[in-house]
Order: sequence, then structure tokens, then C-alpha cells
Amino acid sequence: MEPRTRRRLGPRTGQSHFIVVTGLSGAGKSQAIHAIEDLGYFCVDNLPTSLVPTLASLARRTGSVLENVAVVLDVREAAFVASFPSAWRKLRRMRGLKPVLVFLEAADDVLVRRFSETRRPHPLAHHRPMREGILDEREQMAPIRAMADVIVDTTTLTVHELRETFLGLSRGLREARRLQVTLVSFGFKHGVPLESDLVFDLRYLPNPHFEHRLRDLTGQDPPVVKYMEKHAVTTESVARLTSLLQFLIPLYATEGKSYLTVALGCTGGQHRSVYMAETLRRSLASIAHTRLHVRHRDLVLRSQGGDQ
Repeated sequence: MEPRTRRRLGPRTGQSHFIVVTGLSGAGKSQAIHAIEDLGYFCVDNLPTSLVPTLASLARRTGSVLENVAVVLDVREAAFVASFPSAWRKLRRMRGLKPVLVFLEAADDVLVRRFSETRRPHPLAHHRPMREGILDEREQMAPIRAMADVIVDTTTLTVHELRETFLGLSRGLREARRLQVTLVSFGFKHGVPLESDLVFDLRYLPNPHFEHRLRDLTGQDPPVVKYMEKHAVTTESVARLTSLLQFLIPLYATEGKSYLTVALGCTGGQHRSVYMAETLRRSLASIAHTRLHVRHRDLVLRSQGGDQ
């Protein structure tokens, strides 16, 4: 397949950002490359892996107009899984280049539905059931997933949310040497976020769901905040989690980690986890050399009820 190229030019700032987007087929790589293109990147979809170091070398040359580059690589190229680790090591060794590896994934059932809706064949399932191809690809891609700087689970993301994810990534690239910390609230009944580095179970906290007047509110609403904060276990939990993360986050930054996802879970992802994410955003704001983000993964399900 011919690589599809989209070009955006920008002023040269002295260092090139180079994003490699990969992941599972059907996980949203096409939407991702459109979003990155809108951020001003020179984008190439389905570039042969052997040409990636060449493109990176061109991008880092003095006077090059290719300041920000993004490429999509995946199993559509037969040699990708075997050849990519070597190509990635070359990128990491290049001076004047800031490579970031982004891996997109989604739940198996969601991938099956997406391929069924588009009527497109899975690249590894031309002559066998689609689910077998998905499982095979997930297994083949596991070593590359382990190399990723950023893992994005697109199972519940809309196209607009996916664009916001890459907008945040682009901002992060411009924040040199800052650890990007994302506090994600979620509901255990919807599954643990796959991109989580740290997971905290908050289901031991008092549950606003059982207060009828609070049931249809969220952890962002003042009555729920007041309810949570009147319980000593809540205030002590905030203090202890703040202390732990104030200790851990600088260590991750010193170790060289670029992105840290802290997942905070309750039952439905409406009350307790949302409250804790917003509260920790404020209590952790003073940590040096970090940039905090908050994402409420399951808050969009509000109309279906809160914690249960």
C-alpha cells in the first residue's frame, strides 16, 4: 500500500519532535494522525519501517522545515514487528530529536464492532475469523506495546476526545523535561484503564450514591464535595494519597519517565473517584517539573446512574 502523506510546515525551533503512532488495527490510528496533522505536524501514514530513520534524519537537519513529524506504523507492513525495535533504537540515539512512541489499543469486542461497521477486513484475518486475527495481532504487538512512552485506550473515546488526547500530548512535548501526570477517574464496573501506571481503589470511601439527593450529581458538584469531606476517612485518604504521590512523582521524573497515569476508581466513576481526582489536582499542583492533567473517563455515563 502506498504511504499517504499529509504536510504541514512550521517555523524551525532547533529541535524536532518525532511521534510514532502504532497499535492495534481498528484502535483509531487514522483518527489520531488526522488530529496530529491538525496540530501542525508533517504526517505520513503507513511509511515503511526501514525509511523511518531516514525521515528522522531529514527532520533534524539544520534548516529543515520538518520541525514536527508523525508517522503511523503497524502490521500492514509484513516486516514491521520484526524490524521496528531496531529502527526505534536508532531514533532514540539521534541528537536533536525527541521521539515519542504512542500505542493505541481497545477492547476486543470494540475492535470487532468497528471492523464490522466499516466492513473492512482485519489485516491478519483475511482467511480466518476476525477475533482470531485480533488476538494474534495483540500477541505480536505486545513487545512493541512494552516499549511505548504513551498507551492510549480508545475503547470509550470519541473522535473529539481522541483529538484532545493528542492535543495534550503536543503540549507535553513543548514542556521540556516535565513529567506529564494524568489523574484518571473511572468506574470499576467499566474496567480498569489499560494505560494505568498506578491504580487506587476508592470503593472503601462513603458512597454518595446511597444518598437520594446526591445520586444524580457527580464528584464535581458542591453537595457531593461537602458530603465527602464531612467524613474523616475521606480527609485522611486525601492526605495520605497526596503524601504518597508527592513522594513518588519526583522519583518517576528523576528516573526519566515522561508520562505517568494515576487511576482512581470507585464503582461507577461518578462520585468518589471524580471527587478524589479533582482534589488531588489541587493538592499536587505545587510539585516541581510536572504538568498535571485530569480526565474523568466514565463521567459521560452519568445518565445511567452513579456509584452503585
